[in-house]
Amino acid sequence: MIVFPNAKINIGLNVVELRSDGYHNLETVFYPIKIHDALEVVLSDELRFTSSGNFLPGNAADNLCLKAYHLIKKEHDLPPVNIHLHKNIPIGAGLGGGSADAGFFIKLLNEVCEIGLSTETMQNYARQLGADCAFFIGNKPVFAFEKGDRFEEIQLDLAAYYLVLVMPPIHVSTAEAYGGVKPVRSESDLRSALKLPVEEWKALVENNFERSVFEHHPQIKAVKEALYQQGAIYAAMSGSGASVFGIFNKKPDLQKFEQANQVFYDV
Repeated sequence: MIVFPNAKINIGLNVVELRSDGYHNLETVFYPIKIHDALEVVLSDELRFTSSGNFLPGNAADNLCLKAYHLIKKEHDLPPVNIHLHKNIPIGAGLGGGSADAGFFIKLLNEVCEIGLSTETMQNYARQLGADCAFFIGNKPVFAFEKGDRFEEIQLDLAAYYLVLVMPPIHVSTAEAYGGVKPVRSESDLRSALKLPVEEWKALVENNFERSVFEHHPQIKAVKEALYQQGAIYAAMSGSGASVFGIFNKKPDLQKFEQANQVFYDV
């Protein structure tokens, strides 16, 4: 059985405070986009994990799909499965690609192995794997808070607009991004700001990571500025970077971006 884990963008991201457990409390909106991986799970005689597409750094044994399998197996009698992941979502882009794979894997494993897990139970498993993994169980726009793993539904639909994602050839690690940010409570309410017309977001909806990431990687800042020059009504870095998305009223001409960056149209 095959599913297609999709990425997400962060619309607004406020790093509110440092927690006692070393994590940070956040306020952000997760919004699913069309860029996706492909994930296959079939019953097998032994547990296997293989991948194709974009290179996956690190040890394959540390992949979140395998971690999810072993986590669930502690409480359920799972048969061995063959897992194949075709990686298309850019890595180190702030798009939650690894978390998407983990969340979709939990849902797929639940179906293939007929475990009967509830949505809430699947979300609780996902929370143990990463702060934004649980989002991909529901996979609908949400206002996320605390570590980014607690959600409130939010009415947000950008279907009337044209979304473009630009990925510079830069990897921004989560550790690097958090190392340069200073937690502070936002003066504006993100949920209220996103109820306003998109044209008004530029002055109100911020990503706190941008200041330090742009300082160390001016190429990412240049992408955001160029998107505005090309007519974006809102543009921002997603998550901790390095991808930048733009919201347009119509399809822009971004051919010059394609020479040095990955460009994803109509996401």
